[in-house]
This record gives sequence, C-alpha cells and structure tokens, in this order.
Amino acid sequence: MTQGEEGGRGAAKPQDQGWAWMVLLAAVVLQGLTLGFPCCIGVFFTDLQHEFQASNSQTSWFPSIMVAVLHGGGPLCSILVKRFGCRFAVMLGGLLSGLGMVSSSFCKSISQLYLTAGLITGLGSCFSFQAGVTVLGYYFVRWRTLANAMASTGVSLGFTLWPLLSQYLLDEMGWRNTFLIFGGILLNCCVCGAIMRPIQLASESLPQSAKAEGEPGSRAEEAHLSNGTTPQHPTLQQHTRRTKCFHTLQKYLAFDIFCQNKGYQIYTIGVSWMMMGFALPHVYLVPYAIHNGVEERKAALLISVIGFINIFIRPLTGLLSGHRIFTGRRIYLFSLAVLLCGLSNFICVISAEFSVLILYCIILSVAMSGVGALTFQVLMDVVEMDRFSSALGLFTILESITLLIGPPLTGLLVDITSDFHYVFYNSSFFLISAALFMGLSFCALEKKNKLREVSKAHLNNPSRYQYSETSTEPKVESQSSLAVEYITSI
Repeated sequence: MTQGEEGGRGAAKPQDQGWAWMVLLAAVVLQGLTLGFPCCIGVFFTDLQHEFQASNSQTSWFPSIMVAVLHGGGPLCSILVKRFGCRFAVMLGGLLSGLGMVSSSFCKSISQLYLTAGLITGLGSCFSFQAGVTVLGYYFVRWRTLANAMASTGVSLGFTLWPLLSQYLLDEMGWRNTFLIFGGILLNCCVCGAIMRPIQLASESLPQSAKAEGEPGSRAEEAHLSNGTTPQHPTLQQHTRRTKCFHTLQKYLAFDIFCQNKGYQIYTIGVSWMMMGFALPHVYLVPYAIHNGVEERKAALLISVIGFINIFIRPLTGLLSGHRIFTGRRIYLFSLAVLLCGLSNFICVISAEFSVLILYCIILSVAMSGVGALTFQVLMDVVEMDRFSSALGLFTILESITLLIGPPLTGLLVDITSDFHYVFYNSSFFLISAALFMGLSFCALEKKNKLREVSKAHLNNPSRYQYSETSTEPKVESQSSLAVEYITSI
C-alpha cells in the first residue's frame, strides 16, 4: 500500500500544527541515531585492529560499507515507502539497525563485521533516516523548509554525542558490550517510527510523488496487468517486462538527465569524486590522534567538536545561501566550501598537537557545514523539480560507490607507507581537485550559455540558459510541494 493509501485509514490531522511537531521531534532523533552514528566508529578503530589483527585497509571497510549503504540504499527505501508507507519503513530500519549491532557484538572476524555492522546496520539506518525525512513532506506544507532545516540539526547532535558516549562505554565495558548497548539504542528508531502516524491529506496538499501514485492511468494499467489481460505471447511478455524495467530505471535513475544536462553531469561527477576524500577525516582522525600520543578521551572529543559547531553553523549557512544574491550562484559557494575542506587538511600535516587538531576541527566543521547545507540545494538548481527525485537516485548511488572505496584505498596506502599523513594528503587532493573542477566547469558552461543566449537573441528567438537547458533559478512554488522520495545528507 502506498503512503497515500495508508493515510486513508488514519484520521485526518491538520498539517503544520499539533502532532506534526511531535513527528518533527521524532525526525530530529532519527537523524541523530542514524546519520550521526557512523561518526563514532573511529573511536573503535584501534581496538578492532588489535582484536582481529587487521590492517588499516581491512578495518576501514567496516565503516565504509555502513556509510555507502546508508547513502546508496535510497531507491530501495523509496520502493519500500511506496509499498508499505513511511511508518513501516522507519520501524523496519530500526529493527535492522538494532539487529546488526547486536550481531556485531558476537563477531569472530572483521569480515563478519562487514555483514552485520556494515550491511545490515547501514541498510537499517538508510530506511529509518530517509523514510523519516519523507514523512515530513506529508506533515508539513507551509513550514516544510523550516521543518527539514530543524530536522537536520539531529545530525549535528549525533556527531556531538555519539563519540563521547562511545569512548565512555568503550573504557567501561569494551567494544563488544558497547556494540550490544548500541543495538538497544538504535531500536529507539522503532519508537520514532511509531510516532509517525499515517495522515489523511487533501489532494491539493499531497506531495507530487504521492499524487502520481494515485493517478487513474497508473491504477488502470496495474489493474489491467493484474487481471491477466496482458498478451500471453512470450515475445510480447518479454517486451513488456523490458519496458517496465526501463521505466523503473528511468524513474529512479535519471540516466537521460545525466546525458543531456551538462550541469547535472558536472555536478554529479564532481561530488562523486569529492566523496573519495570527504569521509577520510571522520574515519581516521581519531586513530591519527591516538597514534600521535593524544589521550583516547581527547581524541574522541575531536569528532564531538565538529558536530557541536555544526549545530550552529549549518542553519546559518542555509539561511545565507537562500539569499537572492546567491540565486544561480550557489554552486560557487559550494565549491568554495569544498575547497576550504581540502585546504584545512594541511593543518593536520603540520602538527598533531591536540590544540592544533582542535583548530583543524573548527575550520573543517565550518567548511563541512557549507557542504552539507548546499549539496541538495545546488542539485535543485541544476535539475528541474519534476525530475529531482530520479536525479537524486543516480546521484546518491554514484556518491555511495566512492564513499565505499575511498577509506579502504587510503588505508592500504597507510599500511604500505606507515604514515598517517597520507590520509590528509589524499583527502586534500580529492577535495581540492573536485572544487576546482566544479567551479571552473560551471564558469565555462555559464559563459558558453551566455554566448548561446546572445546568438539566439540576434535570431529574434531569445531564451534563458543557465548551466544547462533547464532553468537554474529555483521555483518557490515547486519546492513547496516537492516530496523527495529518498534523501541523503552529508
């Protein structure tokens, strides 16, 4: 059953008030439990290495798989939400996350952790987080932008609290018992899901994706197929299946947009390349600090500093980027934030003193806030709103692939050289090159489109082009009614 069908059984509830704010609170907690959780894995890095006699590369596969599945499972989560509704997806995600971490406490090898904590917990976190974001589109209309901004503060809270809790529990009872407790904590996603009651909406306030579900044409086609009236000839059946498969891929993975829209093409390649280095500090900062003599409790505090500053800077960055002066220019602000992330890594190369690492965390957190606040806003600028969901599907899958392979490749380099500085060299290389690629490419594309605009004006056929054949200026009306079927956050 779809979310809209599920909502038909629930009592009608007003939007933007009453129970909607309880749902928002649940979404804040969900984002802290899911997106914030992977940041604490670095605290266990050294202990897991000693326990399983694993190399840096082998150990880093565990958080890499978790983060990659969390980001790349969006299309699967979207299908689950359409079939069973947001509440079911969130609660199923909570069960999987809890089961994954409880199973991890009994693992006898690092490869078993890849399956339990990496795949199962990552997939559960994906379901809970992305379905939790989707449900906000049903409960909020007028205050939808504010609700999503407030929900994202849960990520920063998770970044702040998870490392501190992890280090305390690790000191008191070891990593196995800590993972067991984490399993119980992640089961609270089920509680958050229970709060997200189905809601019956007026047709005009339904998000566009939910409206599409209820279109008579699609229903008639489904009924036609289910009634057995499909032609029985094997060739026609195969053709029907291929056509259905093609339309499904077209819906969730926008290959046509990637081929036709230069702005989307540049941005997707740039962000995917950026992700090769973006996650490296989160995985290796704590082991790097411990390796250089920093006390374990202080090392765990470094990640918390990043999260704490994010709580305040990310909303401010979002407000700043929303100013009309940045309309159509947010890609340059995004590239600047990525460039600052890359340059900040050289601070760690200069010194590993705790005070220097604190300075690094402050600068990195400010830059990360810009990246996190602008990632999806820039995507909205370069893709038409009615194709945003499908464009986001391909975007997150490519992003998850580079998130998966980045840390293990860097870990292999550290194993070969026995030098942790290569973590930050690698991160800087990918971030700086991605920032320059996106900034310069969009600048060149903008100039090309302006020349095309001038030439068309001479032919008395003026058109407006920015970045690509699609308008880059966001439409307030479209955004207010947009329901993103699967969303990731950085």
